[in-house]
Amino acid sequence: MIPATRRILVIEDDPDIGEMLGINLRDEGFTVEIATDGTQGLNRLNAQRYDLLVLDLMLPGIDGLEICREVRRRIQYQPIIIVSAKSAETHRVLGLELGADDYLTKPFSVLELIARIRALFRRIEALERQAQAKTGVIAAGALSIDPIAREVTLAGQSIPLTMKEFELLLFFARHPGQAFTRSALLDQVWGYSHDGYEHTVNSHINRLRAKIECDPARPEFIQTVWGVGYKFVGRGERPS
Repeated sequence: MIPATRRILVIEDDPDIGEMLGINLRDEGFTVEIATDGTQGLNRLNAQRYDLLVLDLMLPGIDGLEICREVRRRIQYQPIIIVSAKSAETHRVLGLELGADDYLTKPFSVLELIARIRALFRRIEALERQAQAKTGVIAAGALSIDPIAREVTLAGQSIPLTMKEFELLLFFARHPGQAFTRSALLDQVWGYSHDGYEHTVNSHINRLRAKIECDPARPEFIQTVWGVGYKFVGRGERPS
């Protein structure tokens, strides 16, 4: 379910449409503000952060296309849905090329707009989850791996790793519970696969165990899977 705290700015000069959108979006649990011209709308965008901008194109003052251009020049991403009486395909294409996430032609169904808003929020949340899965700190018991800072800590203590040791540990941690052969690890971490270099994996795993395991002879995190290779025991799993 989309959080009820989502903030939406509607920039619409038609007071009837603005009021209708405000009522219906608030009924859906969103926090809504209405700006009646482009200058007022841009000032509000400059003053605070919104989760979504619903933008008309034909506005007094600064027009909607210029607002869209201005918003897309910024580093922080601002979701935009254009609603416009300009129904020609060229306007739709231009709006989308300027960076709008969606485009609805007036007159439109409020229910369709709400459905598109919710679909857009779901896509954004899915992308955020994917980004977090790839770049967020990974925790497994007392072990913490930060992919951005390239830091590993164990019980709060920093663990110095070489580049390949870190990349190997990060690959394991991103695939908890999955067993990998030495050849597969060579291919994924070193970028090549050769039968004569499996000892490289063994030596790196031995060094990793010496650094992150309380007892390298009885590893908690990087375990041997007999007849296959190795696996990482992540959060919520028990060592075998």
